[in-house]
Amino acid sequence: MRFIKDILNNFKRYWFLITQLIARDFKVKYKRSVLGILWSLLNPILTMTVMTIVFSQMFKFNVPGVNYIVYVMTGIIMFNYFSGASTGAMSSVVQNFTLINKVYIPKYIFPISKCLFIGIDFTLTLIPWLAIILLSYFGLGTYTCNFNIYYILLPYIFLCMFLFTVGMGLLLSCISVFLRDIFHIYGIVLTLWNYLTPVFYSTEILPGTLQKIMKFNPLYRFIEAARSIVLYGQAPTISSLVIIGLMGLTMLLLGAVVFKKKQDKFIYYI
Repeated sequence: MRFIKDILNNFKRYWFLITQLIARDFKVKYKRSVLGILWSLLNPILTMTVMTIVFSQMFKFNVPGVNYIVYVMTGIIMFNYFSGASTGAMSSVVQNFTLINKVYIPKYIFPISKCLFIGIDFTLTLIPWLAIILLSYFGLGTYTCNFNIYYILLPYIFLCMFLFTVGMGLLLSCISVFLRDIFHIYGIVLTLWNYLTPVFYSTEILPGTLQKIMKFNPLYRFIEAARSIVLYGQAPTISSLVIIGLMGLTMLLLGAVVFKKKQDKFIYYI
């Protein structure tokens, strides 16, 4: 817990550095791009369009009683955040080895800044997501979504996912220093994780055993909590909210403990 407290204190001390790292990532990502930051808005829409056409028209996937377009887009933007942030955080320490070797900087600043940077992109993707929900009132998709009071729970759900992602980023960035193969291994893991997360299909098509196993998938928990609000107009159960909170905090603590234990050895391997 002291390590977590030190992180919070250093956020104030190194806030300028964090903002500069985030600004650098934006410049690199959108360098020589005509549309620039607009890609953060267009990308989820284009991805959602392709996946909706492929799975609803070609493979005849559907989720009875809900707007399938919003169903898919909710899964896409949430899984893409986790995937992008955890992947970026994983390589953040190794990529900044020259800076780490020259001056003292808390090394966890780098994976956390990556999660924040992708988090800004995620926040921007919420704009087209909410627009798609609004368009459901005007005939986009078979079913209409609901704006309701339970939307106030969405920040809590996204915060839990952020904590989980930061914890995963700290863990992966630590492993990558000692085992560079993790860059290739994690890509395969993410592909498998994507298919094991109901982004474009409903868990109802799975056998009962797999449905029970799916509940141990943290991303399934985060996505389903958001979908229950947006698609069904219902608040997640208290137990679901508690579980996703525990998942976020547990992964954050695990990543922080492992990172703290190994960070002093980074200099010998970078």
